[in-house]
Amino acid sequence: MGSNPSNPPLVSVVITVRNEAHHIEQLLESLVGQAAPIEIVLIDAVSRDGTRELAEGFASRHPGLLRVIERPCSRGLGRNIGVRAAHGEWVAFIDGDCFADPQWVKRLRQAFSGPSVVAGRTVVVGKSRYGQLERVELLQRGFDVTFPSCNLAYRRELFLQLGGFDPRFITAEDIDLNMRAVLAGASIGYQPEAVVYHHMRSNFVRFLIQAFWNGYGRKQLTEKHGRLWGRYRLRRLISNQRGVMAWVRLTAALAGYATRVATGGNRRLTPDGMVPDVRGSPT
Repeated sequence: MGSNPSNPPLVSVVITVRNEAHHIEQLLESLVGQAAPIEIVLIDAVSRDGTRELAEGFASRHPGLLRVIERPCSRGLGRNIGVRAAHGEWVAFIDGDCFADPQWVKRLRQAFSGPSVVAGRTVVVGKSRYGQLERVELLQRGFDVTFPSCNLAYRRELFLQLGGFDPRFITAEDIDLNMRAVLAGASIGYQPEAVVYHHMRSNFVRFLIQAFWNGYGRKQLTEKHGRLWGRYRLRRLISNQRGVMAWVRLTAALAGYATRVATGGNRRLTPDGMVPDVRGSPT
């Protein structure tokens, strides 16, 4: 069952960006024609390439659709700020280097009546050797919690109850949030027809850096949530390593994991670590 088409809920699309001048207009234009009612809340993390100016120009051409807030912040903290400023019953996240299918919000809404979290399908565009690599799935109570936050929607009430994204994470803050949602009793629905297109890393060095930090973030997850290896689909993990680039990515991720082990020290995450309250109004 989907949401009531005669009274669709307001969806707040929340975006954190920094130096995305090459992609920002494509992203925002992809959101203009989405099924109403929607609003866009964009947090610019002090870009230096004209991203904020481009977004503000877009806002002036589409009054009432987009609000731009400038804050020095990480991706997760920026999203927390955006949700605080949002008015929607649901908040949907997308990244600055992505763009949405014209039916994205409509398809997300069709899944809103059941779960409190809805994940869409993310399709990479760009050099296939840097993109056509599957996620390393991690299961929590039978749910895959690795759906990325570049195509993820939450009931705003649940998001606030959970405390939002934990800004202590370098990466994997979306996996942590999904795990906490499931542990709180929420279910995660998958809507493959809600499609977001993600520009893949443009060169080999950026590809390696992304893989390294992904591995680093997985170690942060084990610090906060305990041993997780038993919840990975290890057989699928190994079988999915097809081709040189897949093994290169896995090697870089393991290097990131090992780096966190060696250097985490007293910065290790703990389950009782403080997550900033995101319920108040933005400052």
